[in-house]
Amino acid sequence: MQQPPLLEGEPGLAAERRECTAAVLVAVGGSRIGEQPALDCAHGRFNAPYLREALLDHGVFCETLETSTTWSNLASLRRAVTEAITAGLPAYGAKSLVLCDTSPIYPTGAALYFTIEAGLRGDQLAQWGGVKSQVHDTLILGGGTITHHHAISRDHPLWLEQEIGEVGMRLLRAVKTEFDPAGTLNLGVLLREGAAHA
Repeated sequence: MQQPPLLEGEPGLAAERRECTAAVLVAVGGSRIGEQPALDCAHGRFNAPYLREALLDHGVFCETLETSTTWSNLASLRRAVTEAITAGLPAYGAKSLVLCDTSPIYPTGAALYFTIEAGLRGDQLAQWGGVKSQVHDTLILGGGTITHHHAISRDHPLWLEQEIGEVGMRLLRAVKTEFDPAGTLNLGVLLREGAAHA
């Protein structure tokens, strides 16, 4: 079986990027640990959803959330979000573990991908909903995006206007009106003002 690439793209360019990235990381104190951890991650990454379902059956709540921000704000936002999560869960008697990785990365910043595990009992969805609302406020106040690749969906529209502003919302409505004049697609999902604009 062919091993997955650690960097994507034309082979020569990918190799050059890998060396440039390694040089930057080593210059700031990082060390090379070889390719095996990345290969292990690529091999097992799609097992997580199945593990999540099994853990939920045993009272272990598992969830992910993501954001993005500039490089200069990355560490501060990670701390703030971690604190919002770990401060909110004890109200439900839950101990928690909050993990965070940085992927993908861009010239101007990066995405922070959080994985949360907590011993929530009872209505896990309602309990997490209260904590996540505080986390969303933290993301916006901390200079992060309300989401990254998980999209706005039904979870994030209340914070969308805070992120993109009134002009951004008007642009979304204009695009929706132009491409879906009958208002038949995704009613009330992204834009919640009603069927005429939703």
